[in-house]
Amino acid sequence: MTVFWIVAAALVAAVLVVLLRPLLAPARVLTDNTAETNLRVLRAQLAELDGELAAGRLEAEQHAAARAEIERRVIEESGGGVSARAVGVASAGRGGMVALAVVLPVAALGLYLHLGNREAMDPAAAAAAQAQDGHAALQDMETAVARLAQKMKDKPDNAEGWALLGRSYAQLGRFEESRDAYRKALELGREDAQLLSDYVDAMAMAQGRQFSPETDRLLARALALDPNHLKSLALAGTAAMVRGDYAAAVKHWTRARENAPPGSELEQGLAGGIAEAQAKAGGAGGGAQAVPPPAPRAAASAGARAGSPGAAAAASGPAAGGVLRVSVALSPALAAKVQPGDTLFVFARAAEGPRMPLAIARLSAGSLPAQVQLDDSMAMTPQMRLSSFPSVVVAARISRKGNATPEPGDLEGESAPLAPAGAAAITIDRVRP
Repeated sequence: MTVFWIVAAALVAAVLVVLLRPLLAPARVLTDNTAETNLRVLRAQLAELDGELAAGRLEAEQHAAARAEIERRVIEESGGGVSARAVGVASAGRGGMVALAVVLPVAALGLYLHLGNREAMDPAAAAAAQAQDGHAALQDMETAVARLAQKMKDKPDNAEGWALLGRSYAQLGRFEESRDAYRKALELGREDAQLLSDYVDAMAMAQGRQFSPETDRLLARALALDPNHLKSLALAGTAAMVRGDYAAAVKHWTRARENAPPGSELEQGLAGGIAEAQAKAGGAGGGAQAVPPPAPRAAASAGARAGSPGAAAAASGPAAGGVLRVSVALSPALAAKVQPGDTLFVFARAAEGPRMPLAIARLSAGSLPAQVQLDDSMAMTPQMRLSSFPSVVVAARISRKGNATPEPGDLEGESAPLAPAGAAAITIDRVRP
């Protein structure tokens, strides 16, 4: 903001120099060409009059009277009238320039104060405005989900609608409601690998990130329908890893890796999971092929082994261009304000465009510092994916009540606009007023 006022003052000074420069120059007297011509004529008449006297054609008395009249006219033409007129003209010009020099900057300042945005040059104000947009986006999303829930009450026989509602609840971290919505879709006769894996994902999160015999049966049904379904394979590998069946984990994750986009973050993350399972199995690998040492693991794969729904969803095949690995840290100055039951929301939205979150993850605030993956598979609609926008903003918020809607006292942090793929780092460093 200070830089803006300095630049504005410099521009005003430049304008004043241009306008006042004529006033700083020495005054110039404006001459009257008509008066000079008249004087030359009168001088010629005097010379002619003297010639007439010398030739004897005029008497001395006549010469004296005529000369007196000409001299009087000469005095009138060469007197103060010309200079007074010149000063009057110059004064009028100077007055106009002074008025313009005063009115122009004052008018410009008045227009700016009335129409301009005085906070646009303030980085703190701009960051606060972006944060407000992100919070409004979450509110918009909750409103849209509430409307969808009401619509499903009015038309409860729509399996596709229940599946969409389940996905929407999962995006908001409301896993019990997500589980129930997915169950409704299954009860209406829709059964495919994607719906079954989404149902298992919500069930595991609603049970405290725990798998069960029921989730294992559902995953077996999903893989019977589609043996190469990425999310089902990733979840099956995660469930096997949790129960200590490392050979089965290697088997499922190896098959998932074979179907993952070559060179993608997902493929690298699966390689890391396979290597870990092989190491825990004592190098036997359950008959699966050996894999090279993993590159730095994608956050999704690490989370998938712990039963994270965000990680499992990442295994559903996001495009390589729509994967963000987010590191979230908490400022030491705010550490005392976090309680064990607080909820951490991490979400991405378009830097310019719709405010609805493109991807959102919900975690326990006790997991900080945390690694989170946001990707295209978390989109509520095909048009609202990370890879659909050239620039996104990633934000994190800690909620005491666990609500997606921001409230005073929540702890917040936000990134600058960045590409929708790669890595991002956020520090939660301010308290929402």
